[in-house]
Amino acid sequence: MGNIFLFTLIIGIAAALVLIPIFKHDQESKKAGKKLKIGVFIALVLILMIAVFVFYYFTNFDRNFTSVWPLAIILTAAGAVLANGTERKVKGILFLASLGLGIYFLTAFIFNADQKYEVAKMDEKVEIQTFDEKETPASVPPQFARNKMKKAFGQVPNTSYYELGNLQIQKLNDDYVYIAPVEFSGFFKWWKGNSTPGYFTLSATDSSANPKFIKSEMIFTPSSFFNKNIERHIRMKYPKKIFFGDVQLEIDENGKPFYIRTYGEFISARNGFTAKGLVVVDSKNGAMKDYRLADVPEFIDGAVSPEAVSLQNSYYGNLVHGFWNSVFGKSDVKLPSDEGTESNVSPIFDENGLMYYFTDFTSPKEGVDSMLGYSLTNSRTGKATFYTGNPEQSYMDSQGALQIIEKKFIEKKWLGQMPILYNFYGEASWLTPVLDSNGFLQNYFIVSAANPEISVYASTPNEALKQYKTALQRGKGTVDGSSKAQEKQIGGTVMRVYKEKNGDYTIVSFLLNNRQNFIISSEKAPLAIYLKEGDKVNIRYLDTGEDFLPAKELAIEALQ
Repeated sequence: MGNIFLFTLIIGIAAALVLIPIFKHDQESKKAGKKLKIGVFIALVLILMIAVFVFYYFTNFDRNFTSVWPLAIILTAAGAVLANGTERKVKGILFLASLGLGIYFLTAFIFNADQKYEVAKMDEKVEIQTFDEKETPASVPPQFARNKMKKAFGQVPNTSYYELGNLQIQKLNDDYVYIAPVEFSGFFKWWKGNSTPGYFTLSATDSSANPKFIKSEMIFTPSSFFNKNIERHIRMKYPKKIFFGDVQLEIDENGKPFYIRTYGEFISARNGFTAKGLVVVDSKNGAMKDYRLADVPEFIDGAVSPEAVSLQNSYYGNLVHGFWNSVFGKSDVKLPSDEGTESNVSPIFDENGLMYYFTDFTSPKEGVDSMLGYSLTNSRTGKATFYTGNPEQSYMDSQGALQIIEKKFIEKKWLGQMPILYNFYGEASWLTPVLDSNGFLQNYFIVSAANPEISVYASTPNEALKQYKTALQRGKGTVDGSSKAQEKQIGGTVMRVYKEKNGDYTIVSFLLNNRQNFIISSEKAPLAIYLKEGDKVNIRYLDTGEDFLPAKELAIEALQ
């Protein structure tokens, strides 16, 4: 608390000196007048100290002296009006200086646009291959997860004292889970309860899983008050750090909860932000430590806040040719999507368990749903990569995918949430959970970003992927590769055959004598409709590791 008292004392004394006239050319220079002036000065210092203390204590604003520039303008203006003669001129100069400083701060966003773009500049690549077909992406939508946790709230002791806190995703002991703290539901509940009892976890990959309540006492939380409030607790320890984004809950491998908050630096003139590190707080005893991004503890996934990543995406997309171009010409401008689940970005995990923030970018033109690329930002380091996609193809953006889902289920009024672009079977594809009007998960929808007419839906992501592979076999998709699949050739004798009509074509599934299963569409191999048991065949296929491997070419020896 000592820092805030010293800070407010300095501001109070300086403000009183500026506001109260020091020199008067009249008889008030007598002893009684001097006593009165001293009394007024002390009273004014106390009033200003209280006002400044209340503002900084309850807002948790950074306590750098540059943050008081609005107050400086008001006080120097009032001081100049109340003063006379030379003192008025001096205070007038102080007013002009503080006004100039204020204008500099207010217009900095115009002049530091190039600096912001350079800070946010990303490496550029063509195509990302995030998930292999055999893996299950973190595909449970947050709204559905939150609904399930609320229904399980009866597990919490003294339920009436608490409510569910903010939801976020994390890798915990090799599993991808949502975590949400139990928070106080008001001031009097905090006054009586003092601490919260724990947090919920729920699988982010299995929609049939049930929430688990983990008991772990937390005293310093976002819903606590006064010095137990986590943001204020952090600010008291680090009064001058520049924080950006909300505090987030992170669980270590032993299940112990910590709160973290990202800090960084202004780009210039108290404007803009670039992340540099984070503060980690033990939610029970309040012990704190700050880390640079390069030294973040292993258990922390979201070291860079989603708000900071969203801001960097905005810099990269909008400020490519400076501020004025972002307003008028908009040459090469690309707008980051606002469809993300956390501050316009969506957390996803790659095959190595590393968390990234995903955002797709679209054209600033109205009515255009063409994707101009997408970014993946490492949530631990803040390093970002921008993927342009195949330059020979035009990709649909996330908004376009959501519109397709809305039209598909228009009678049921189901809507998509959390669209993520993946590389499935070499095809850029949107995977989107579909929720009903009550927020309950109904199915998973996959649509090709390059060929929107190719779409499927099923009750699970894996089932949707199987149907998607069949849809791509009709010949409209690429099916030329995947994130890990290798193209191979094999020959053998057909043991079993199964044929299924699908629109104008036939899907042929067959088993070879080496016990491998294959699938191919008659659109790709018209003679496949004549395939029968005992035929000897040569196959070119993708080794995706699935039960039914997608064949690209089929040659039947008896028909050659």
